[in-house]
Amino acid sequence: MNIGALIPIRLKSERLPNKALLEIAGRPVCYHLLDRVCDCKFINSKLAVVVCTTTDNSDDALVEAVKDYGCSVFRGDEHDIIKRFRDAMQSFQFDYVIQADGDDPLSSTEYMDITMEALLADPDGDIVTVEGLPLGCATKSFSKKAIDKVFASYITRENDTGFIYYFTKTGICNHHVIHCKDPGHQHFKARLTLDYNEDLDFFNKIFEGTSSVEGVLSLSEVVSYLKTHEELCEINGFLEESYNQRTIQKAALKYKSKSGLPKSINVQN
Repeated sequence: MNIGALIPIRLKSERLPNKALLEIAGRPVCYHLLDRVCDCKFINSKLAVVVCTTTDNSDDALVEAVKDYGCSVFRGDEHDIIKRFRDAMQSFQFDYVIQADGDDPLSSTEYMDITMEALLADPDGDIVTVEGLPLGCATKSFSKKAIDKVFASYITRENDTGFIYYFTKTGICNHHVIHCKDPGHQHFKARLTLDYNEDLDFFNKIFEGTSSVEGVLSLSEVVSYLKTHEELCEINGFLEESYNQRTIQKAALKYKSKSGLPKSINVQN
C-alpha cells in the first residue's frame, strides 16, 4: 500500500500572484503547509509529498523552492486539476492520498491522520472529508479508485475552482464525512485561507503571536490563540462573502450522469 499527499499549487493566482512563495514569519507560505503535511503519521518520507503544479514556466520558481525543501513535484495541466491529480497518482503509484490545498498553510495535520484512518478502515470508501473546522484547516483523503471514477465522468476541463465537488456532490464516489472531533478545534469566525493581502497579514499575526510554540502548531493551539485574540479575525473576516460568491460563480462544473447525459453540479446544495 503506497500512501502519499497531493497539494495543488500554481503561482498564477488572480487575486494574490505568487502567494505560495510570499513569506509568513520569514518563510515561504508553501513551507508552512509542507511542514504540516510532512508531520502526518502516514507520510514516511518528504518525497511522498507531491506539489502538483503546472507545466507553465511561471511555476519554475515554485518547483525550485519545493525541491529545496525536499518534497516532490509533479507538473501537469494548468487548469485541469482532476487530470493533474490522476496523472500524479499514476506517476508516483499512490494507492491513497491525503489532499491539502495550497492556499491553506494551517491545514490540520490531526485531520489528515483522521481522514486517512477512516478511509483505510472502509474497503468500500472512496473519499473522506471533514466538516466543522475553521475555513482553511480541513483536509481530505481519497483513493486511486476515487480519482479513476471521477476521471471517467467529469466533463469540465477548467476545474481549478471547485474540483473537490466532483468527489463530494455528484454521487460518483462513496463519500464519508468526518465531523469535528473536539470543540477546541472549532472557531466560527476565523478565515484561515490565503487569497488576499489581508489574509497574509492575518497569518503573520498568528505566527508572530505563537512564535514561542515549538514544532508544528496544532489546531488546538491555533484556535486557542484566536479565541484569546478575537480582534485578529476582523483583519480578513469581511472577505468571506465575496470569497463564497466567487467560488459559486467559478465552479460551473459538469459531469456525465449514470445515464451518460451531461449534468451540472449544484455547489450551493
